[in-house]
Amino acid sequence: MPKKCVNVGGQAVIEGVLMKNDEKVAIAVRKPDNKITVKKERWKSVSKKVKFLGWPFFRGTVNLIEMLVMGIKALNYSANESMDEEEEKISKTEFAITTLIAVAVAVGLFILLPLYLTKITRTEGIVFNLIDGLIRVALFVLYIIAISFMKDVRRLFEYHGAEHKTVNCYEAGKKLTPANVKRYTTLHRRCGTTFLLIVLVISILIFSLIVTDSFWIKFLGRILLLPVIAGIGYELLKLGARFPKNFLLNLLVWPGLALQKMTTKEPDKKQIEVAIAAFKAVVKT
Repeated sequence: MPKKCVNVGGQAVIEGVLMKNDEKVAIAVRKPDNKITVKKERWKSVSKKVKFLGWPFFRGTVNLIEMLVMGIKALNYSANESMDEEEEKISKTEFAITTLIAVAVAVGLFILLPLYLTKITRTEGIVFNLIDGLIRVALFVLYIIAISFMKDVRRLFEYHGAEHKTVNCYEAGKKLTPANVKRYTTLHRRCGTTFLLIVLVISILIFSLIVTDSFWIKFLGRILLLPVIAGIGYELLKLGARFPKNFLLNLLVWPGLALQKMTTKEPDKKQIEVAIAAFKAVVKT
């Protein structure tokens, strides 16, 4: 990455892209009339205000929570911005209910279900946690494959690809034009998809610390240890991005890059224009 570059991350939203750095966050959305609307605001992580939250392992959990909150708000905003004027807007209450349902489904599908299926095998110790972890990873991959066939999700994955291409172009020191951005890969080592897969792998080891025969204590332990796992996963993700030639780190990052081939799709010119608009709103190029 050229020295002049600042660290920029983002995510895809409905018909748009969110970009952020340490000072600003911007959401660019393609409206039904084909115009691009950009919402920009100042932003400062709580880890900059409370010193110890910026320390290694603490900052990973903080970053995860902040990106989840920011992402949920951005999805709500982009959903309304991408609608025709005559369509009824989604209220904050409706979106909150939808979000709670989504969280409940995620906990049930990726924590409760694997734990229950593993219990049926009547295994114990390391074998129990290994089977539990492998089931969790398998369900996650199958979930990604299943939703990738949905038209709306495919559009989201295309914007995800546009986000990565734009960041890759910038980090290569090239001018941000649709033609330049188009040349770059849709994969990126700091992607949230890679982070999630790293977390799933680490969880196999961390959950081994829960030594009990109680199903519900194991379940509760898996919830309570999520911040610890997120903290470790974040540090490994940063190391993987910082040392792209390290063999051991590449072994950890590679599966996430492979999975990104499903969670990112090749964007068209208009989608790239949206990603560039969001990027330029947070970084002067």
